[in-house]
Amino acid sequence: MLSAKMEDYLKAIYRLEREGEPPVATSTIAETLEVTPPTATSMVEKLADRDLVEREKYKGVQLSPEGETVALEVIRHHRLLETFLTEELGYDWSEVHEEAEILEHHISEEFERRVAAALDDPEVDPHGDPIPSDTLDPIDDIPASALADHGEGTRLLVARVRDRDPEELTYLDGAGIRPGVELVVEEVAPIGMVTVRLDSGETVALPDHIADAIQVRNPDEAAEEVSEV
Repeated sequence: MLSAKMEDYLKAIYRLEREGEPPVATSTIAETLEVTPPTATSMVEKLADRDLVEREKYKGVQLSPEGETVALEVIRHHRLLETFLTEELGYDWSEVHEEAEILEHHISEEFERRVAAALDDPEVDPHGDPIPSDTLDPIDDIPASALADHGEGTRLLVARVRDRDPEELTYLDGAGIRPGVELVVEEVAPIGMVTVRLDSGETVALPDHIADAIQVRNPDEAAEEVSEV
């Protein structure tokens, strides 16, 4: 049986692989998990001994097929729990990440199935992140880019929002910016602010670091995908 710490490493490596090209440097893993490089190296060696990662000397590691399956299962638990906490227990979306981080390691497969059934098998969590299927197939992420990368006059659909900073989420919730909301970039100021206009007509000024936390896509492309289903 794997420890919660091992599962955290596998989940982190999975995310880092998707953000860049594997292999993932041990120093990057250490920075992500806020541990020392020797601590990360020691854990990576343990994961390699269990055939959960494959190591390339002087380059880094990547998940083995078995390691990827474990990572996907933990991610599925996490995102289902975030959804359950918000939809069934009344948690705010800014509160659920830390709760799910704790619970994701301890729920049974039966509990997972019942949560998924109670929620009618959701495809995304409250922050717009895709939930792996019960068959644990690799996640097919929708194409999206940071709001901060778009110019004035662009109409966009909010696809997902970074879930790790409760203050960011509280700010966005108060501004009415959530996955599924359409907006138009009104102004990109050189002082580090992006102003957007919502369909309600309200304008919201977002600091660059918050605009970077919002992933957006073309609303017409999203509508076409829905019509094809």
